[in-house]
Amino acid sequence: MRAITAQDRAAGAGGLSLTDLPYPHAAENDVIVRVHAAGFTRGELDWPGTWTDRAGRDRTPTVPGHELSGVVAELGYGTTGLTVGQRVFGLADWTRNGSLAEYVAVEARNLAPLPADVDHVTAAALPISGLTAWQALFDHAHLRTGQTVLIHGVAGAVGTVAAQLAREVGAYVIGTGRASHRTAAGELGVHKFVDLDSERLEDAGDVDVVLDVVGGELRDRSTALVRPGGTLVTIADPPTVHPSDGRAVFFVVEPDRDQLAQLATRLGDGRLVPRVTTVRPLADAPTAFTEPGRTIIRMM
Repeated sequence: MRAITAQDRAAGAGGLSLTDLPYPHAAENDVIVRVHAAGFTRGELDWPGTWTDRAGRDRTPTVPGHELSGVVAELGYGTTGLTVGQRVFGLADWTRNGSLAEYVAVEARNLAPLPADVDHVTAAALPISGLTAWQALFDHAHLRTGQTVLIHGVAGAVGTVAAQLAREVGAYVIGTGRASHRTAAGELGVHKFVDLDSERLEDAGDVDVVLDVVGGELRDRSTALVRPGGTLVTIADPPTVHPSDGRAVFFVVEPDRDQLAQLATRLGDGRLVPRVTTVRPLADAPTAFTEPGRTIIRMM
């Protein structure tokens, strides 16, 4: 099968190439998915799990990419809940070969059925950003109707989904970004936008929840905006400053079939539209790693 592989961690995206690899093995409770579309995170070439297995052993050449949408081609021993020929989407395992390949082995629990009315490109854009937004807002911050949420990077992949989910639950949404992101924020229905190039973050006012994808000084300054009992949730790095009367949470997104199913329902009925900037063929994936925006790789 064709796949994008990385041979040298130091080479970064320059070390990616299109190669031929053996068809993957389906271990116990695995699914082999014929990939129709795949997503990737540019920073994953720096993740330890990209280069080593769960025991810390080198596994180069490695296949990057974790988001995928496709069709079940084979079931491993003991796999239940899915069937051959079924449309699915979800996350490839962090420490195994990923989704930038024609076929990938995935733990069945990391996948959810994909409705027939959702195309594979749209679905492949959602697993990481969708699960991250869902878990940040609802599992960690417990956002509810009538509360105010501040979303940093609101025009990005995670921010776009988070803004839509927050509005659906009846929250007041404040988004931040650069001047060029104001239009996108308006299209998302953000109630208030703060241009960090020309406006003061502090003018956003007090909020119940902060969702941070940036880290650093911006995250630390945001703690002062958190109301008593509120929560700052970050995926950038562990916080060094905490709200005076609230919580600060750092987390890493986890696969969740039930949450994927909830997101798929929203894709199907139009309540949720993920951000996709460009669609490219598999052979162009190495170049896509160096370009801005949200790129999805289409296999067929």
